[in-house]
Amino acid sequence: MSILIIDDDVELCELVTDYLEDEGFDATSVYDGVKGVERCLTDEPELVILDVMLPGLGGFAVLSKIREVSKVPVIMLTARGEDVDRIVGLEMGADDYLSKPFNPRELVARIRAILRRTSETFAGDGDSAVLTVDDLEMDLGSRQIRTAAGEIDLTGAEFGVLETLVRAAGTVVARDDLSRQALGRRASAYDRSLDVHLSNLRRKLGPLPDGGERIKTVRGVGYLYVKPSGSAS
Repeated sequence: MSILIIDDDVELCELVTDYLEDEGFDATSVYDGVKGVERCLTDEPELVILDVMLPGLGGFAVLSKIREVSKVPVIMLTARGEDVDRIVGLEMGADDYLSKPFNPRELVARIRAILRRTSETFAGDGDSAVLTVDDLEMDLGSRQIRTAAGEIDLTGAEFGVLETLVRAAGTVVARDDLSRQALGRRASAYDRSLDVHLSNLRRKLGPLPDGGERIKTVRGVGYLYVKPSGSAS
């Protein structure tokens, strides 16, 4: 599995590269945003680790350019306590984030969760390769999402959250279960990533054909993808 690290902290890149290679990954480091975009589009890594604070072309701009042409999973590195950076990154299409300083074991756990989710989605599962609820179609093989309004572009994390909800359409999914199944970790009281992914999904998917909301929050319990009566899945 090839991983591209885009961070101007050379020492950190070396430490992370050594740790990732010990874990069986093929890691490459780039120390500025412009070269990071070039390497990402040329080498087509399976995952990108991207620092928010980069000289020249900043992390958000790098993420934006990558998302114009690629759905590669991206984990953003943010300064501790910078909640705004985390939320902005997720809204712009990042799959996950970690605050500096971080435990390398936590980074590897996040990487494995994302790659596992991606590989399972591409593998499909026979007759359930396409999930359908009302006007929504999820092609698990091609990772294409379609509604009555047209094709929807989702990040890997958003796809995982939606797939988990759609598989249980009409049933409430507990917040912790949704986080574990879609993001690969338990929900934390201070982790806003799941909330941002759900917000992005509501915005991108829009309402149901009858004008109702697709994803409902059941306070104190979890989340529900609405399944109209008579809808197949």
